[in-house]
Amino acid sequence: MQAPPVKDGPRINEDIRVPRVLLIDQHGEKQGVMPTSAALEAAEEAGLDLVEIVPNADPPVCKILDYGKFKFQEQKKKNEARKRQKVVEIKEIKLRPNIDIHDYEVKARSMHRFFGEGDKVKVTLRFRGRELAHPELGMKLLQQVKADFEPVAKVEYEPRMEGRQMIMILAPK
Repeated sequence: MQAPPVKDGPRINEDIRVPRVLLIDQHGEKQGVMPTSAALEAAEEAGLDLVEIVPNADPPVCKILDYGKFKFQEQKKKNEARKRQKVVEIKEIKLRPNIDIHDYEVKARSMHRFFGEGDKVKVTLRFRGRELAHPELGMKLLQQVKADFEPVAKVEYEPRMEGRQMIMILAPK
């Protein structure tokens, strides 16, 4: 014999199989502890459903309401919560070891904007040709970036060489 499928969501009407429940009517007023059968009758009289709101309580809390409307409101709440969620992106800024001052300032402005939007920034310092012979110049530049963004960002991934590039990841504070 196979077990009946488990429904998700709160139990309603005849699915509530506890002897006594704490009833809240359709106006939000507490009616007190009563037998489940009496609560079901009250819900039927009102033309609404008996919905188990707090199943873990002793006795469980049930409310008289329109179940379809209740499910619709729950779905709307979930969608709103999903809308307000901020997905943290990693933005990448590419630099070269011998970057000019003005070019660095332009990149720094972009990084400030990214931190303002709540995104992480991956600073990639690419070495080409003979630049690879002087990784200390790249480390000096990344230390300057770290110092410049100390008030607004924390270092999540310290600068380190990966092949021909040096990488550091900063996250907003």
